[in-house]
Amino acid sequence: MNILVAGGAGFIGGHLVDSLLASGHTVVVADKLIFGDKNIKHLLSDEKLMASGKFKFYNVELADQDNVDKIFAKNSIDAVYHMAANSDIQKGGREPSIDFNDTFLTTRAILEGMRKADVKNLFFASTSAVYGEMLDVELTETTGGVKPVSYYGGAKLASEAVISSYVSMCDMSAVVFRFPNVIGPRLTHGVIFDFIRKLQNNPHELEILGDGTQCKPYIYVLDLVEAIVKLTENWQQGEEVYNLSVKGEGTAVTRIAEIVVEVLGLRDVEFKYTGGDRGWKGDVPRFKYNISKVLSTGWEPKHTSDEAVRQTVKDAVAAMKEM
Repeated sequence: MNILVAGGAGFIGGHLVDSLLASGHTVVVADKLIFGDKNIKHLLSDEKLMASGKFKFYNVELADQDNVDKIFAKNSIDAVYHMAANSDIQKGGREPSIDFNDTFLTTRAILEGMRKADVKNLFFASTSAVYGEMLDVELTETTGGVKPVSYYGGAKLASEAVISSYVSMCDMSAVVFRFPNVIGPRLTHGVIFDFIRKLQNNPHELEILGDGTQCKPYIYVLDLVEAIVKLTENWQQGEEVYNLSVKGEGTAVTRIAEIVVEVLGLRDVEFKYTGGDRGWKGDVPRFKYNISKVLSTGWEPKHTSDEAVRQTVKDAVAAMKEM
């Protein structure tokens, strides 16, 4: 298949592109390189791959309809994997326009491009943040009364709504994954990244936002990519929404700090908490996820939340040694 991966130079997108290419697909990546090209640099520097036409890259603003239309006009696209979005919730909280532009407007432009080019198949990377703050509710795909508490969650939920309308009006096929924190090789931001950076600057003290009891599931990026590929092997008309996460409990922030300290081989690190039950406004301190629907497809994660955290720290340490 000829596949467009919008946001394919991002953390999750880069790993997805690797998997799609390994499966023999032709992949077109469109991305404005907010975090640079580190996730696809190995592909851009592969002269044989670039010459083969199996991989193309466009450095573009995907919220611009003309840019998107040109990509569809120049390439015969069979399916779109829409990974483009602002992925830094704290940054979006400071600047709401980032989520509106990089998440919602990119979705609208991509859907219009698909409609004009008569492309029917779409995967959309959504988020657990669409549910908002339902602390003691087991969240299923049909849980009602969702009220996002961050601009990020709001832009993702609005994207889901407009996707649903295009699926109905244009007879499209759409698979939507709602997943929580994704971690693993080439991680660029988030709590693990922040802890490692802070400890590099001061190995004796670590600032932890909130009271450290915030507890969320962390999924390893390669487990997520495996699920994306599996559930988009056969496109069916209509829309399917899946909660995607790990089995078992999540990982508390203090436990993440302890794992980072252990893997880095540090001793006598003092944890200093900023206080409160969350790290920042818009942060959801905990939630319960029901993933029985995706498990019924035969997919299951290879890592628990704690295992994903530990492996991600090891990945980061290994990457630093190679620099």
